[in-house]
Amino acid sequence: MILIIICRFPIGYIVNCSNFINMWSICKKELNQFFSNLTGYMAIAVFLLVNGLFLFVFNDSSIFEFGYASLDRFFELAPWVLLFLIPAITMRSLSDEFRTGTFEILKTRPVTSWQIVSGKYFSVLLIILFVIVPTFIYIITIKTLSVSGNIDSGGIAGSYLGLLMLGAVFAAISICCSSFTNNAVVSFLVSAFVCLNLYFGFNAISKLPMFQGSADYYIEMLGIDFHYRSISRGVLDTRDMLYFASIIFLFLLITVKNLRNK
Repeated sequence: MILIIICRFPIGYIVNCSNFINMWSICKKELNQFFSNLTGYMAIAVFLLVNGLFLFVFNDSSIFEFGYASLDRFFELAPWVLLFLIPAITMRSLSDEFRTGTFEILKTRPVTSWQIVSGKYFSVLLIILFVIVPTFIYIITIKTLSVSGNIDSGGIAGSYLGLLMLGAVFAAISICCSSFTNNAVVSFLVSAFVCLNLYFGFNAISKLPMFQGSADYYIEMLGIDFHYRSISRGVLDTRDMLYFASIIFLFLLITVKNLRNK
């Protein structure tokens, strides 16, 4: 049932030309607004700088200290950077619309709540893509540093897919949180808190002594981190993809329901 609903939403809306045009108009507006100042470029720079420092400079995490060329450190750190970066990118997505009153104007236009949310969501996905793509230079660097010149291409591809899915989930959560307030700072704090709990919270709960040896595995499966690590192994499991798709759809649905009540 969930799978049927998930399939109906994006496919039904995208194939309709007018719906696509409305979504693309909102998406393009968000992208233009994001890259019209230094904010967009700073987001990319911060992501590259933080990960680059931990991957190549800081002794505790530098690949030079471990004696082998691997991007494992990057894929361990990147989710934590995205956990705060994506809420920072999306914190004004809907909260500013409420604060400035432009949402009331938007409601008078021939666009639906789904189109508004979809347009804003896809703009964030494109921004995440712009942020992640420059890190491909790390692959070239690692391959150059490798003695044999060989790298685990399957593992790296799976890790990048997992990182994109992780970013997509964080984006859906952050946009949802932004729809509940007209304060961008509150939106950021709540988004980061929810993302943190869904990413690491279930993993932490599963390690409590009362759950060890009984329900620990099933509790851990509820968390995002479990499925991110599963995809990062280079094995594409439909259960992991369905999990991410369900979480994304759930938070987008909550956002749409919330907008309809405004």
